Formats: sequence, C-alpha cells, structure tokens
Amino acid sequence: MFIQIVLYTHVLAATAWIGGALLLFALGITLKGKEIQDQVYGHIGPIYGYYETVWLIVLWITGLTMFYHFNLWDVIFYASDTTLAYAMTTKLYLVIFLTFTTIVHMYIALKTHKKTRSKIQHMVSRAGSMLIFFLNLFILWFAIMLRAILS
Repeated sequence: MFIQIVLYTHVLAATAWIGGALLLFALGITLKGKEIQDQVYGHIGPIYGYYETVWLIVLWITGLTMFYHFNLWDVIFYASDTTLAYAMTTKLYLVIFLTFTTIVHMYIALKTHKKTRSKIQHMVSRAGSMLIFFLNLFILWFAIMLRAILS
C-alpha cells in the first residue's frame, strides 16, 4: 500500500511539473509582443517557479523512494546490460541534467526578476526553458518504459 501511495504521488507530481511546463510553452507561443510576454511572465513566473520547485522536490523524494524500494541499484550494477538498467540509468541522467538546468534557470529568473537581463542571461534563460521542456518529454518517455518493464 505504501509504495502505491508513493507511485500515485510521483505521478501526480509529474503531472503538475509537466503540465505547468506545457502551459508556459503554450503561453510563449501564443503571446505576441515582448511587452505582453513580460507582463504575463512577470506575474506568473515567480509563482510558477516556487510551485515547480515544490513538485520537483516531491519527484526526487518519491522517485528515490521507489528506486530503493525496487532495489534498482542492484539492477544497474549487476544487470547493466538489461533494458531495465538502460531505461533507469538514462532516466536518472536526464533527471540530474533537468535538475541542474532548472537550478540555473531559476537562479537567473530570480536574480533578474523585474530587471533587465543581459543578452547572455536572456539566451541562457530561454535556452534553459526550452531544454527543460524537451527534457520533460524525454523523461516521461523513459518513465513509461520503466512502468511497462516493472509491471
């Protein structure tokens, strides 16, 4: 029963995390004009950042809980040539990269909130947003693979 609650919480957190990213992606495409984008992201950005940080922490806690519950360290180290080990290792690397990218993106966003960004800050922030968006989709793909293998 415990691991089912952990899995449910993990899926809920992933839904919140990816759903928020999809919303911001849609806003980025549909909002025309820098002034409108600045107004919308100026209001939504900080709230979204804290909201997503909470869900990312929940994802890490629940993901690691399931990782240890299913003893996936042994799979990675002793059965490294299996599909399960490949999917788990790839997902772990993607999640680590996603977390690092999110930290950099959040640092720039919080440091420059309601301020003018330098060109490099603007480029890194935009690239980080896009990278986070696509990493979410890849991680979701590997999560589906893992669930199918573990079922």
